[in-house]
Amino acid sequence: MSEHSTQPPPADALSAWAPIQHPAFRLLWGTWLVANTCMWMNDVAAAWMMTSMTSSPLWVALVQSASTLPVFLLGLPSGALADILDRRRYFIMTQFWVAGVATVLCITVIADVMTPPLLLALIFANGVGLAMRWPVFSAIIPELVPRVQLPAALALNGVAMNASRIVGPLAAGALIASAGTHWVFVLNAVLSVASGFALMRWRREHVPHPLGRERLGSAMRVGLQYVRQSVQLRSVLLQVALFFLHSTALLAMLPLVARGLHGGGAGTFTLLLAAMGAGAIVAAMYLPRLRRMMTPGTLVLRATMLQSVSTVAMALAPNAYIAVPAMLLNGMAWITCANSLSVSAQLSLPDWVRARGMSMYQMAIMGASALGAALWGQVATLSSISTGLLVAAVSGSISMLLAQRLVPGLSTEEDLTPSRDSKTPVVEAPPGVGRMIITIEYLIDPKRSDEFRALMHESRRSRLRQGALEWELLRDVNQPGRFLEHIVDESWTEHLRRFDRVTTSDVILRERKLAFHLGAEPPLITRCVVEDLMRAE
Repeated sequence: MSEHSTQPPPADALSAWAPIQHPAFRLLWGTWLVANTCMWMNDVAAAWMMTSMTSSPLWVALVQSASTLPVFLLGLPSGALADILDRRRYFIMTQFWVAGVATVLCITVIADVMTPPLLLALIFANGVGLAMRWPVFSAIIPELVPRVQLPAALALNGVAMNASRIVGPLAAGALIASAGTHWVFVLNAVLSVASGFALMRWRREHVPHPLGRERLGSAMRVGLQYVRQSVQLRSVLLQVALFFLHSTALLAMLPLVARGLHGGGAGTFTLLLAAMGAGAIVAAMYLPRLRRMMTPGTLVLRATMLQSVSTVAMALAPNAYIAVPAMLLNGMAWITCANSLSVSAQLSLPDWVRARGMSMYQMAIMGASALGAALWGQVATLSSISTGLLVAAVSGSISMLLAQRLVPGLSTEEDLTPSRDSKTPVVEAPPGVGRMIITIEYLIDPKRSDEFRALMHESRRSRLRQGALEWELLRDVNQPGRFLEHIVDESWTEHLRRFDRVTTSDVILRERKLAFHLGAEPPLITRCVVEDLMRAE
């Protein structure tokens, strides 16, 4: 069924498990489940190892920072590479990077030369692999399922993450208790290597772009511009950053919270993580129904408040009987908020820039998580763990409420379907080098100038999202109704790329601009190349 059909999709196509019917999604989802299980095993073992080497809340919290900071630092380059390279090969390469780091970590632990700084350094290296892996996986998912099943597919990714949150900690806890921490790293290395070979079974045809690959620097610039000019995506990034800035307080200090509970230990820590994962899995099954009942903004706000309530309960919990239900609620809130924001981010991105956009989404999550872990760890060091959690809970709900009031746009949705209505310009001798200057001349009724200027604000955002270097609107001082739209492109090739990036929304915007034009002929378009006079000399 076409995504533009007016007929509603069948009920089974909207079920929570519908994406599993697609073999490619099933293969990658299974691999993702194993990969995330390895990630959680590694994180649990590393966090517990750190508590055995030092009792400082700051050092323990820095484990979270070291694992998430690389995504913040390297997310955009990795997203750009995922958009311009063969996504299959790139994804496989990132998995083998993670497998290699896991092997080094395993050897280091077995050799008994681990120290807190070395542990943080190896966790950081593992985070580099995650920074490379997440954007390409996020960009691949919309290729594997129909658009109507995208929310369910993203929810299943959350299920994989949270099932691994149960299996990983349980396996790690059992191995730590029975055989020792080093065996966790051994199993992690073996599974990471196996996941890399499993990915090699996936077959995907890579179609090279007829204009060739984008240059990395240009691709990063265009990705940043797209995010900056997308009202919806900016709102998503702000809200996801606020949520993880505050919600990470509980995850970062959970090992210490577990130790502080009556009879707490490694088993308690594992149980709390498993409870959080179970809560997320349960909530994921009800997300399709919740999305039909509430808007994305309402879901995010209510999930944030539920997360704050569960964090308060954890701050005050005297034993596991209170803490386990609180972590169940926390997991429900986490998957609801994260999935709602992830769906909004995916729907606000066309395919050509999807990996770059999702890399910045992950950067917002990991940057906020790294900052939050260090911030709340320092607050707990200066006061107490309970105080740090209480402050994070209260400020989290207040900041999300303010963000939705001051920066709306989460429910805004554009039709980003690629359009072929724009004809690519043909010239006898395409310029090889030099910036392109494009002018479009409009003749309008001077009385409607204010309306036209307001519409041209949208045109500015559209041109810059497509990759234009600069945009200006010029008005003729001698002829008030004559306006020139002035656009600068990096080169002739980059000018042509913009025609591939035109969406249905852009076409609608073009028709709205043409409705202002009074001339018998369409607006005059002029294309000029900037001559390099210094080179001519």
